[in-house]
Amino acid sequence: MSRIITAAMPAHGHTGPLLAITADLVARGHEVTFLGGSRFAEAAGATGARFVALPPAADFDDRDINAAFPGRAQLPPGPERAAFDVRHIFIDPIPAQYRALCALLEEFPAAAVIGDSLFQGMLALALARPKGERPAVVGIGTAPPTLQSVDTAPFGLGLPPLAGERGWVRNLELNAEMTRRGEPLRQHAAELFASIGVTLPAGPRTDSIVRTPDHYLQLTVPGFEYPRSDAPPSFRCIGALPALDTADFEPPSWWDELADGRPVVVVTQGSLAHDDLTQLVIPTVRALADQEALVIAVTSRPDGPQVLAEQLGTLPGNVRAAGYLPFERLLPHADVLVSNGGYGGVHTALRHGVPLVVAGAGEDKPEVAARVQWSGAGLDLRTARPAEADLADAVGQVLGKPAFRERAQALSAELAAHRPFETIAELVAALG
Repeated sequence: MSRIITAAMPAHGHTGPLLAITADLVARGHEVTFLGGSRFAEAAGATGARFVALPPAADFDDRDINAAFPGRAQLPPGPERAAFDVRHIFIDPIPAQYRALCALLEEFPAAAVIGDSLFQGMLALALARPKGERPAVVGIGTAPPTLQSVDTAPFGLGLPPLAGERGWVRNLELNAEMTRRGEPLRQHAAELFASIGVTLPAGPRTDSIVRTPDHYLQLTVPGFEYPRSDAPPSFRCIGALPALDTADFEPPSWWDELADGRPVVVVTQGSLAHDDLTQLVIPTVRALADQEALVIAVTSRPDGPQVLAEQLGTLPGNVRAAGYLPFERLLPHADVLVSNGGYGGVHTALRHGVPLVVAGAGEDKPEVAARVQWSGAGLDLRTARPAEADLADAVGQVLGKPAFRERAQALSAELAAHRPFETIAELVAALG
């Protein structure tokens, strides 16, 4: 058995997959230490691993991201806020992550460091020491890959592949433009890497995230990820992780209605983007209030049902509201998921063969939404605040056209054919 370090930046969508991997490695007999955000100490301990908290310079509470990063709230959603996030949330913690990793390795010499793709302290480790003098570095793609390619538009634009020469020309031009625009952030990252004695490779900073690890394992399947003829051999899709056990789940009183024959539409803004329910949950509820569908509004906050009722005046008769519900239990009953495009949530829907309507902005959500439409498993509304009429039309299309569910079911079968835990375990075993 091996000693393994698992690591994640302190955000739910990045930490959750790494904790699942941690639990599986512990169950296989490996000695694992998890390096992550302090708020996840209890969850990490429940995996059976030892927990080590990131230092304050690399730790924050993602449940109130604006409080953690003063000045962010004053920036409007869009390129300016995105640049702020990249600089302060993802780049600035790199030296502290690296130093914490090095300190941990001094007293816990591990065979491998397995980290979420945006825990870039592990990139510094990979660049600082030759392979024989450090652990293997394994990146886990918890969001769509940021790798530039001749076959794709650059990450962040939400543009699907375009075939033929027109696509190559478009991609060449857009990649060059995004590289130029990203140069200030690349310079900032290079300076931080230099401050810890590490040289950031030439080329787009986002390429280093994928190309630097010894192995890069993307948590999806080829049917949901754009093909790249120039991807490095270290890059491969390994499928989506199954969810944690929900054996102690107690269904709400209305649960039996899920089987009453009406189409079931589930709507969520994700696990964290729940402060303003007028973005997606409320418009969806209003858009479908007069339809035959049973609408399940998952608000991801304990007071969500009350807030929803207050803001609407009263809940429509076909709506059931909940704070939290395990999607592993709910989605097998769903006919459509209306989502803001979280990578993990979308893959949970696809594992259950549920087609989607996606309306999201910020972070990786435009990229996820674009892949939903490109794969044929749903529709991308290309906005975080869709109009009620557009939501009603999109849900109607997805319910009314069998092709959407057929594609979602095909992706479900493709996901079921992959064994991500076994793939990671075999990789760890090969390290000796």
